[in-house]
Amino acid sequence: MIFDQLGRKKVLIVDDTETNIDVLLASLDPQHEVRVALDGQTALDMVFKERPDIILLDVMMPGMDGWTVCRKLKGDESTRDIPVIFLTARGQIEDKLHGFELGAVDYITKPFASVVVKARVNTHLELKGQRDYLSALSTLDGLTGIPNRRRFDTALNYEWQRAVRSNSRLSLIMMDVDYFKLYNDHYGYAAGDECLKKVAGEGFRRVVHRVDDLIARYGGEEFVCLLPDTDHDGACHVAEVFRANVERIRIPHEFSQVASFVTLSLGVATLVPCMESKPVTLVEKADSQLYISKKSGRNRVTGVYFGKP
Repeated sequence: MIFDQLGRKKVLIVDDTETNIDVLLASLDPQHEVRVALDGQTALDMVFKERPDIILLDVMMPGMDGWTVCRKLKGDESTRDIPVIFLTARGQIEDKLHGFELGAVDYITKPFASVVVKARVNTHLELKGQRDYLSALSTLDGLTGIPNRRRFDTALNYEWQRAVRSNSRLSLIMMDVDYFKLYNDHYGYAAGDECLKKVAGEGFRRVVHRVDDLIARYGGEEFVCLLPDTDHDGACHVAEVFRANVERIRIPHEFSQVASFVTLSLGVATLVPCMESKPVTLVEKADSQLYISKKSGRNRVTGVYFGKP
């Protein structure tokens, strides 16, 4: 569930009639942050930019109608889970069935009853909150408590598509705990688990603060950090903070060939995604930089800006 800085839930009203908008605005809980779009294309642009928690969508609009808007939203992986409530003066069963087939969660018929609008919106926001909570649990790494590979893959696909649309930069940091196999071999797997917990907790968690930035466990002793709309210098700075933080923890590792404590090697890649390439391109380029860091002595950051792949 998405909140603004005051903790309010985001509601998008899509309607081309001023009187309808006024009634809906008066009906909604004042705690909600409400946005308004007067046509279908504007609504789509706002959804991809702001990601509302729920959408109240008029069926009959000039240009792109509500059916088409809903179809486009449900056809995109990044927006398909946003609840859509249709607003319509048409109460025929066939119309409602069509809307449900498109993926809508409810209908509100005109003229609007304020208590009905408020109750249905709040009900579906509560249901979405419960679904989001369960979804979040399934995308957390059981050991470290940070997002897992599944969550990273989903975020990478979404941010790639968003960067293609906005022609913006996307940066990725790949990180590997140096000589972790030797750590496990000599200290044991239980100690290895504690080491990874400290690296994720004390080394990573307090570094990035933007809502769209993502730190995840990629697998084993590998971690990743996805930084949307971040230039290469900024991504390298974040990577260096990660490296220094892990070094500062001073987790003993007398069997490392780098230092007497646990260290981190990092690879950074920044590019501007395009339709002709795939998200895996960014992973491959960051991984190649991580490989260079390892071959160059480890406990270092290596990176490069690729522009468009």
